[in-house]
Amino acid sequence: QVRLVESGGGLVQPGGSLRLSCAASGFTFSSYRMSWYRQVPGKERDLVAFISPSGGSTNYADSVKGRFTISREDAKNTAYLQMNSLKPEDTAVYYCNARGGFASFWGQGTQVTVSS
Repeated sequence: QVRLVESGGGLVQPGGSLRLSCAASGFTFSSYRMSWYRQVPGKERDLVAFISPSGGSTNYADSVKGRFTISREDAKNTAYLQMNSLKPEDTAVYYCNARGGFASFWGQGTQVTVSS
């Protein structure tokens, strides 16, 4: 059974940091590209960042470049999103995605709220 479980969301003040985790099971994690998306009510789900299966390639949305870092630890079947210098506009539900071949799996999401 495939599972992606996000954790690490919460309420943080502007300028603060959070680290999201995505724990995977039920598939060959190391062979999948891992991504983080985010969504606010009434809007589409947007790509935030992705990392290649090898971890050698990453890509970020312009809005988070220089502030967010995606990483993976294949030995733990876990992907991470380190978020620094958070802004109110980063408030959203953050979703983890695993993609490989024709397969694409999603987690249930974790809420991130940036507010004073």
